[in-house]
Amino acid sequence: HLKLQTAGPKGAYSSQKKKEGGERVSAVLLHCVSLCFMLASCIHVSLCSDSDWDFNWCDVGWLRENFDHSYMEEHVRICHFRNHYELTRKNLMVKNLKRYRKTLEREAGRLEASKCDFFPCTFVLPSEYHIFVEEFKRSPGSTWIMKPVARSQGKGIFLFRKLKDIIDWKKDGSRSEEQKDEAQVESYVAQRYIENPYLIAGRKFDLRVYVLVTSYIPLKAWLYRDGFARFSNTRFSLSSIDDQYVHLTNVAVQKTSPDYDPEKGCKWQMQQLRQYLTAKHGFETVQTLFKEIDNIFIRSLLSVQKTIINDKHCFELYGYDILLDQDLKPWLIEVNASPSLTASSQEDYELKYRLLEDTLHIVDMEGRLTGKEKRVGGFDLMWNDGPVYTDVGLETLGSSCLVANTHLGCVNDRQKQLQQLLKPFPGQKRT
Repeated sequence: HLKLQTAGPKGAYSSQKKKEGGERVSAVLLHCVSLCFMLASCIHVSLCSDSDWDFNWCDVGWLRENFDHSYMEEHVRICHFRNHYELTRKNLMVKNLKRYRKTLEREAGRLEASKCDFFPCTFVLPSEYHIFVEEFKRSPGSTWIMKPVARSQGKGIFLFRKLKDIIDWKKDGSRSEEQKDEAQVESYVAQRYIENPYLIAGRKFDLRVYVLVTSYIPLKAWLYRDGFARFSNTRFSLSSIDDQYVHLTNVAVQKTSPDYDPEKGCKWQMQQLRQYLTAKHGFETVQTLFKEIDNIFIRSLLSVQKTIINDKHCFELYGYDILLDQDLKPWLIEVNASPSLTASSQEDYELKYRLLEDTLHIVDMEGRLTGKEKRVGGFDLMWNDGPVYTDVGLETLGSSCLVANTHLGCVNDRQKQLQQLLKPFPGQKRT
């Protein structure tokens, strides 16, 4: 039985798949694209009651209220780890990264610790307010950004350059009634704003990348080949720090812009971005950039490996937000536990449909995998209790020239690969 437990509006696109025997079945997931593709994998599912399920795609609210009270049999799977927030709450992510960096410096030296220098200078408010003020005064005139630690889609975010802006905000001078209520219970992070973002056609963008973790002990993580760049609708300028359409690339923000075109949208596919960067900067430079992005995924996961409560029933599909600066240095902005699966265009729908289908192939409720696969559909295994290397690199280059098994923004010939990988069920015809 499949349990769909989420909140939010229906996605803009839906689909139906034929089950064996011609029966048409559809299952609409709220806040997500349709999950009917599960039927294409021949998982015979039905929507079920609160207590009777085998696979639960739930939101974090349901998890918080029900996980500790749920008995799960051996085969049952659920789409979050119990304390996922250690990586996905902005304040805890930074706390864990800072601790991990200190551990590396102590045990492996400064050079190794410097590989964790991929997140902006960040302070948690109000608890670190005085430390923040000291840092703020060291670089007068710099731009900072304030973010609620546990919200998404650009809500509650603002930029500032003066301490007076925070003081006024704390005194309720510039907050809405909604913000005033939230501020009493929420912490915020004050983060040094990346003032020199990489621009394309004068516009700022960030990357949304998908990472699937099926185990923390040992750590087993998969990187999806597809993803996208999210562009702001307005040309970048530091002279207008109050304009959210300039500085926030979230689709939820950009689609409210007066000149937003829903047909064109504000996204590039990851392959398109990688081709653009390669044409402009050369293959080796872009190869180095994407290796540094891979480093962000691995280091951030290792930073919480000993903190996350591992559970064989759990997996997590993370949405990483990465920003590039004009020097092509990647910065980790945040990690999302429930990345939006609502489709903003047909192309977006197809990407998320493939993403979720391949996620389910790896979760493997049917037991079709051997456990030794390095690739499943659009996912490549990048870490399996240690780095994973491509078979091509091992065979042709020798052990001294190992090539990481990551292919973000590369060709995603997933359908062909899946046909070779997955044996059909008895009586099932290959498509």
